[in-house]
Amino acid sequence: MRMALSVMGAFLLAAANPALANGPAGQTAPAGNPQIDFPAFVAMAAAVQEIRPSRLLDLDSFQAMAREPGVLLLDARSAEAFAQGHIDGAVNLPLPDFTAQSLAAVIGPDASRPILIYCNNNFVNDVAPVVRKAVALALNIQTMINLHGYGYPNVHELGEAVDLADPRVRWVAAGDRTEES
Repeated sequence: MRMALSVMGAFLLAAANPALANGPAGQTAPAGNPQIDFPAFVAMAAAVQEIRPSRLLDLDSFQAMAREPGVLLLDARSAEAFAQGHIDGAVNLPLPDFTAQSLAAVIGPDASRPILIYCNNNFVNDVAPVVRKAVALALNIQTMINLHGYGYPNVHELGEAVDLADPRVRWVAAGDRTEES
């Protein structure tokens, strides 16, 4: 328990200082590339593991929260997959494009803004544009860790696998609309 609290404290300290995510001058990492710190990533993942169960939402709760003012529905899949289809109202920022600057541009100035995420593995269909990933590599995992690591603590995720055909999903496929939400 004490170790978990220490890890969480270190994580929250790093999360409170987004500059740490950018590797400030003078910060040292273990041997190798000083711009890559795998032990820090593992510590962040452990901290997120502690809070993640309380952030999983069923579809109805997820969609209700998505309709609340100020909530951001973030799709971190590729731009190509997003263009092929996404949950109505989602904004796309592919995970490989996450930087302090790109996240701030999409999320805005309120680091505590509620953010909802989902990924391919939230859908039972296993067809493009939501082809299932390896379970241990589901995009929600990396997305939540990255958002927390960049200082965005108020992240919630769709916690179940649903069918794209379920009207509650509010899936928008390519060609369904003439303008994006």
